[in-house]
Amino acid sequence: MAKAKESKTQSVDELHDKVEKLRKELMQYRFQAKTGKLERQNLIKETRREIARNLTAINQNKKVK
Repeated sequence: MAKAKESKTQSVDELHDKVEKLRKELMQYRFQAKTGKLERQNLIKETRREIARNLTAINQNKKVK
């Protein structure tokens, strides 16, 4: 998981790409959880928070520019 400082230094396009990738991972984790194949249940929570961090960084970058 990336730190908030790392997200702030990336461009908006990079952050959008990262959010899309994380959303796909989250969907896969949810499917695995429903089928009982997800070993680390906290991955869903961590991924959701990482998405939120990146979206916050995107909004902060938009306000600065």
